[in-house]
Amino acid sequence: MIRPIGERVLIKIAEMEKKTVSGIILAGNDIKENSNIGEIIAMGSIENSYAIKIGDKILYKKNVGTEIEENNIKYLVLEIEDILAVIE
Repeated sequence: MIRPIGERVLIKIAEMEKKTVSGIILAGNDIKENSNIGEIIAMGSIENSYAIKIGDKILYKKNVGTEIEENNIKYLVLEIEDILAVIE
């Protein structure tokens, strides 16, 4: 398992719809570029310091973080300031 350090979180990138409402099928890179929702999987040394917790669904800034793939699952390591909101 990947464990972030410092003020970082590990998120699982949410699966995006591969087809738009108008029926256009998106390629793999387009899906990633249009995705900015994920689930917090692990936290660095910030647990209990912010109003987020493991399991929260979050909205984060586009084009940030470091993407990692493990067991065919895409994760993103984000700085805490890249998180915009918790989705309830």
